[in-house]
Amino acid sequence: MKPYRLMAEWEPQAAVMLAWPHAATDWAPFLASVTKVYVELTWQICRFSRVLIVAPKAIHPDIQQLLNKRGVPANKVMLYTVTSDDTWTRDYGPITVSSSAGPRLLDFQFNGWGNKFDAAQDNVVSKALAADIAFNVPLETIDLVLEGGAIETDGQGTLMTTRACLLNPNRNGEVTQLELEQTLQRYFGVSKINWLDHGYLEGDDTDSHIDTLARLCPGRRLVYVGCPNPQDVHYQALQQMKQQLQSFTDASGKPYKLYELPWPQPIYSSDGARLPATYANFLILNGAVLVPTYQDPADQLALAKIGEAFPDHQIIAVDCRVLIEQHGSLHCITMQLPEGVV
Repeated sequence: MKPYRLMAEWEPQAAVMLAWPHAATDWAPFLASVTKVYVELTWQICRFSRVLIVAPKAIHPDIQQLLNKRGVPANKVMLYTVTSDDTWTRDYGPITVSSSAGPRLLDFQFNGWGNKFDAAQDNVVSKALAADIAFNVPLETIDLVLEGGAIETDGQGTLMTTRACLLNPNRNGEVTQLELEQTLQRYFGVSKINWLDHGYLEGDDTDSHIDTLARLCPGRRLVYVGCPNPQDVHYQALQQMKQQLQSFTDASGKPYKLYELPWPQPIYSSDGARLPATYANFLILNGAVLVPTYQDPADQLALAKIGEAFPDHQIIAVDCRVLIEQHGSLHCITMQLPEGVV
């Protein structure tokens, strides 16, 4: 067994990975507005670390011009020519573990959240970056379908995930929970796996990724999505999720201190479908947390609650109203690259 340890998101970072939106992605109908979000996001990230951007070569000059105009230091940006199907780097980017030989990148398989969407190009993005010597450390390919948004860790032996996603046959066939746990223990060095049975968001394509529902925070803190409205279709499932989270403990057997995030007002797409807006989809940086906001009355309360869970971090709002149009948010479009990786 390899002595790997899955690293917590709040451990020191060298960079954050983004895939830039362009006309050949699903962002085409919203391209102007979503590009503004990416420019602002890049500027915010570069206050705390660097940014690694993958994009087709033809749009590199446009990206550089936009970032220069916003005042993003050129030495904080690494641009690589890589083509992807879309921009959800959380789910196809490399996952970092530490080892006695230093950090290692694990490249799991990505099949478009259970073969719902084209993902052939996304699935080789990490390999393309490794071939272009973007990384300082080895990249190990793992023959298991696993998305970064499906797992949460405290970096100390605890993993949190959902059965609805990881045990869905559309990922790895009829794998048993025991078989999957053995694989996760092997590659992540975890000794405690908390399986969440409840909780979902209408409009979610991921089969209930944990990063839309509940997140681990430093100091055995845990934030989760609450739904106080008994008339809402999510009410029962999220109440059951809350009760189950209250029973969770970490690898040492100690309980979590729970913080309930507010429930934004329903947001609908142009065709009337409800969109999966969630404040849990935040991005942790070196000394800061970027929190998605939705031009909603609950935005300020969400910032305050996440501030309670991250008392040593600066809490920064990022307007993600346009991101939710494609059924994802801030954490979904980013992947942290810890110190030593780039």
